[in-house]
Amino acid sequence: MRKGQVLFKGELAGMLIQFDDGSFEFKYEDRWFKDPMKPAVSLTLPKTTQSYHSPFLFPFFYHMLPEGSNKQAVCFHRKIDKDDDFGLLLATSKTDSIGAVSVIKSSE
Repeated sequence: MRKGQVLFKGELAGMLIQFDDGSFEFKYEDRWFKDPMKPAVSLTLPKTTQSYHSPFLFPFFYHMLPEGSNKQAVCFHRKIDKDDDFGLLLATSKTDSIGAVSVIKSSE
């Protein structure tokens, strides 16, 4: 199992988990959910107390990944398998992300 903290403008909004079978779960932090001033991280992941589940990386997070020659370069230099979308997300979205959302590896 691998976990990533989902940050919105540097503040913890939720957790993204990849299970050993390759499936994913996203859940908002209670504090984020309870604050009506805090937005959803994506229109496709509206705020809820329930977890979202998917057999593959959620499209919102998938579209944060580098593509083409940028993806090849990152995978080569960081020694990440080209099919490891979650590993690539954790390696790149902390420092090389467009927009308010980033994902960093969780130490939990």
